[in-house]
Amino acid sequence: MARVEVLPENSRFPGLGEAELAHDLATRLPRLVLEARRVASNLTHGIHGRRRAGPGESFWQFRPFDSGEAATRIDWRRSARDGKLYVREREWEAAQTIELWIDRSISMAYASDLATAPKVERAIVLGLALAEALVTAGERVGYMGRLSPRASRRIGEQIAQTLASDTQDVNSDLPPHIPLKRRSEPLIIGDFLVALEQVEKTIASIASNGAYGHAILIVDPVEETFPFTGQTELVDPENGARLYLGDAASWGAEYRQRIAAHRDGLREIFTRHGFTMTIHHTDRPASEAALRVLTLLASRRGRDD
Repeated sequence: MARVEVLPENSRFPGLGEAELAHDLATRLPRLVLEARRVASNLTHGIHGRRRAGPGESFWQFRPFDSGEAATRIDWRRSARDGKLYVREREWEAAQTIELWIDRSISMAYASDLATAPKVERAIVLGLALAEALVTAGERVGYMGRLSPRASRRIGEQIAQTLASDTQDVNSDLPPHIPLKRRSEPLIIGDFLVALEQVEKTIASIASNGAYGHAILIVDPVEETFPFTGQTELVDPENGARLYLGDAASWGAEYRQRIAAHRDGLREIFTRHGFTMTIHHTDRPASEAALRVLTLLASRRGRDD
């Protein structure tokens, strides 16, 4: 029979500010950042960066001044450094931006001995790996409601620092109700083990301005298969409720039907609001889900161009 556990609260990286949690947070996050970089470096994807010069407010790069251009475009401070004329180019603001959000609620602390990583750790690794890969491809990535989109090569570290200092979002099963701009692309990672009505309300709010995005559903194998037999005790990690089963196997079929129905409901909600849904099992490599999401992103970029 599979064994399961719920990780202690500090393993969900809440960054609550208590001194006793600081050391644990400092020692665990760097490992996940390094793992995410390894996943990102192994990804082979077809996303073509859309970062280019054009009208906007964000600085992109300096380039040599071309004869015939307006003198008003010259950046005189940069040009004075080495006696050559340079133009300050700004980023084309029509490019898509990725708004990441990672579920770190208590249900994400679940882990079984069939998985290679707890759900919360896999979600963080996936989120950071995708952020690094997307920035390398020329995209801008931010963390929803916490970190503005940017094309920083240190995006993984910056998001990790955001997670470590976040004291408000840690117990949220779903992202904040922030209507995103039309050309923002939310990337939501979690287990979505909440009522479908709550998911509908959240996604409808995020997509209310025309934004479409992607959801990654993190699943422990035990949550999907319910491989229990005989006398079993089930515990709700959120409220402590306990359920004693005399014959757990007799509950299996109905449980799996309900999980399938919930997943069908999620898929219908996401599809209706222009989201894709990727299911990732924690006994599989993180690179599988990351590659699928990058492929979906590239496909949408192709339709937009």
